[in-house]
Amino acid sequence: QVQLVESGGGLVPAGGSLRLSCAASGRTVSNHAMGWFRQAPGKERELVAMSGGKTYYSDSVKGRFTISRDNAKNTVYLQMNSLNAEDTAVYYCAADGTYSGINMRNGRPDYWGQGTQVTVSS
Repeated sequence: QVQLVESGGGLVPAGGSLRLSCAASGRTVSNHAMGWFRQAPGKERELVAMSGGKTYYSDSVKGRFTISRDNAKNTVYLQMNSLNAEDTAVYYCAADGTYSGINMRNGRPDYWGQGTQVTVSS
């Protein structure tokens, strides 16, 4: 089992930055693909970034968001820059049972965090 706890969400003006953190326990994240999903009101949950066998970014965040890991702290981060109103969503940390992240890329990671709200004011 992997437990994931997100932090760092909040209210930020358009053009601003936030860094989300995801602290993992139960297993070391270095053995798992780790990622971030988001879900905006009325929209489906989407994968925005993943770190594992490959690094993935959705087109909507590419060039603005960066996923990183600190294996010593068993923590994954999502640095979000140049935020806009379309980035407003609940952001979920996720872990895959594999390092390739095949389940996550199919939208079904093995573990989820509880989510953290990010609101960008325009």
